[in-house]
Amino acid sequence: MNVSRLAMAIVGQQIDVLNPFDASLIDSVPDMPAAQVPQLLAQGRLGVQASAALPRYRRAQILEQAARLIEEDAGAFAALIIAEAGKTLQQARKEVKRCVNTLKLSAEEARRNGGEVVPFDAYEGSESRQGWFSREPLGLIVAITPYNDPLNLVAHKLGPAIAGGNAVILKPSELAPLSALKLVECLVAAGLPESVVTVATGGAELGKALVAAREVRMISFTGGFVTGEHIARGAGLKKLAMDLGGNAPVIVLEDCDLEATVESCVSGAFWAAGQNCIGTQRLLVQASIYPAFRERFVALSSRLVCGNPALAETDVGPMITEQAAKNAQAVVDEALVQGARLLCGHVREGACYAATVLEQVDHASRLWCNEVFAPVVVLEPFDEFDQAIALANAPDYSLHAGIFTNDLGKALSAAKRIEAGGVMINDSSDYRFDAMPFGGFKYGSLGREGVRFAYEEMTQPKVVCINNLR
Repeated sequence: MNVSRLAMAIVGQQIDVLNPFDASLIDSVPDMPAAQVPQLLAQGRLGVQASAALPRYRRAQILEQAARLIEEDAGAFAALIIAEAGKTLQQARKEVKRCVNTLKLSAEEARRNGGEVVPFDAYEGSESRQGWFSREPLGLIVAITPYNDPLNLVAHKLGPAIAGGNAVILKPSELAPLSALKLVECLVAAGLPESVVTVATGGAELGKALVAAREVRMISFTGGFVTGEHIARGAGLKKLAMDLGGNAPVIVLEDCDLEATVESCVSGAFWAAGQNCIGTQRLLVQASIYPAFRERFVALSSRLVCGNPALAETDVGPMITEQAAKNAQAVVDEALVQGARLLCGHVREGACYAATVLEQVDHASRLWCNEVFAPVVVLEPFDEFDQAIALANAPDYSLHAGIFTNDLGKALSAAKRIEAGGVMINDSSDYRFDAMPFGGFKYGSLGREGVRFAYEEMTQPKVVCINNLR
């Protein structure tokens, strides 16, 4: 895997990228120290000039061509996602398709979202004026991406940034950086000047130095709350866009289609081995159907095959590291000591942790209050609709929620009352379409992703006003 010539020329230390299933070595990337940030910024400055000089049609062409190249090489991209992130074959293929769509949507924004006319003569005293505003690049953006969607979440940052005429210093997760590097190679092959995206691979100190750099105009970060807080403290006066964790609730009412609901909730809980910020973590089920739902949900969850993600029959691949699986196991152990009841799973082999279902979980436990980011889900019965809403809203942060019901009134009431960035009706919380706005409510919510919305975060309006004095 080629990194940048700049990186290879001045960095000696390497980061080994390991397969999470068997810990085999996939490749190595440079471990860039914080001392290298001045060189990275110098490359970024060249990128700012090169990107801003690209006309909109050319940005769109490059993004569309990159999408075609990825589509043509979809098998290799999927294999790389499986190898470095542990996603199953089906999940990896879906991520590649979503990346292609994300880049195509970004190309559309480059063409159509250039600004709009300002109706100056709608205001008394401005009758002689006319004009518009354009959307201009911010300049240099630092994008920091996680391991759980190592291709598409990178596309969600690079696509809108390029569409808006920006340059990017991209810091992918050191646990899964290879898909990001391959994506950047496709962008360059599609005609993007090499300086527009500078890849920086390294640890926390590198990230801290990039975040603090004065000439960086925006930080776009997807990751955890602790890192997000450190970024907010160290960034200074620059734009911040952050997608942080979730603890997604899904409400199941007694009038739902039970079989379809169970199937959707199992997928929502265990997709990507639960390493999904909008994955279903708390299933709030109306008491009248709780026994029937529990029986079906546990039966289907127990049948999920956990193991080698490269095999077509595997449903749940490994977590990103064995330590991550041990951490999930410890959180469940703690909940069991506090009185929770295990319904299935809680079996670990290396980084593989089987789909795990619990009930009677203490509401003061870490498993109930915090994001578990693992293939673990909690079942909780409720009697009254208002009680379910209160349970759904209990955490002080929220990305997505869901509700299953055939009662349109209750569905819309839940959509209004649940404090979340998205409420999925008759869908699991983990549904996401790459064109829709995506982000959180309450604590830690900063900005929105989703191509159009990220594009607007990554550009700034400039007003041009003409005073016709005749």
